[in-house]
Amino acid sequence: MRKKPLSRVIFLIIFLLVNSAAARAAAPKVLFQISTLQALMNGVYDGEFSYRQLEKHGDFGLGTFAALDGEMVALDGHFYQVKTDGRAYVVNPAQKTPFAEVTFFKADKTMTLHKPLNLKQLEAYLQKIICAGNFPYAIKVRGQFSYVKTRSMPRQSRPYPPLAAVAKHQAVFAFHNVDGTIVGFYYPKYLAGVNIVGYHLHFLTRDHQSGGHLLACRIKQAQVELERLNEVRLRLPDNAAFAHTDLHTDKTKEIDKVEK
Repeated sequence: MRKKPLSRVIFLIIFLLVNSAAARAAAPKVLFQISTLQALMNGVYDGEFSYRQLEKHGDFGLGTFAALDGEMVALDGHFYQVKTDGRAYVVNPAQKTPFAEVTFFKADKTMTLHKPLNLKQLEAYLQKIICAGNFPYAIKVRGQFSYVKTRSMPRQSRPYPPLAAVAKHQAVFAFHNVDGTIVGFYYPKYLAGVNIVGYHLHFLTRDHQSGGHLLACRIKQAQVELERLNEVRLRLPDNAAFAHTDLHTDKTKEIDKVEK
């Protein structure tokens, strides 16, 4: 058998490597979401999508559980449920969610924060990087915190009350001098109703024992990682509650009050 010249073999290898890199660069960076925040605000809490299914769509994200039973944080491929006792539990893949958002996180930008920032200052810092803000972003902030305030929602029973009513009974937790990670997303204004306009952030302690929906924080120092996402995939609940709930009423003020 006649051997191929070495130059042709080298060219073929380079060609395959270049095309492989181009294919990876062209692959969409997907934000996969179950249901809409507007539906959750209206009490659509029945979970139809299991975490076994959800983990096929992302290894990083946040959400909740059937009957609004706590806060979900997904980090490094592991899913946690922060209940109203403040503890984080490993999620059983059979558990279901009425609302969640995940992606396979691969940072585009990495920055280091050397000066203290509170939550509003962190969001202002991120906004300068995001600039135009017409793309959603995945956000990871891993570091040391002098203070963190989080919350978790209590499990509900039918008939489900709206989220604004449940929020009056949320459990709130405070952490001092703790290491951990902020996990979340930025959403542009045109996605209002689908999700929060601006920042939706959860928190998980470094030991993966506690966390929740982030309400406030003071960062000592941290590493910030961002990934710009260019595709949004929305999976809607196939049930009567979603089909008949009012998704046309503007709940921007209620959402801001509940989430902040």
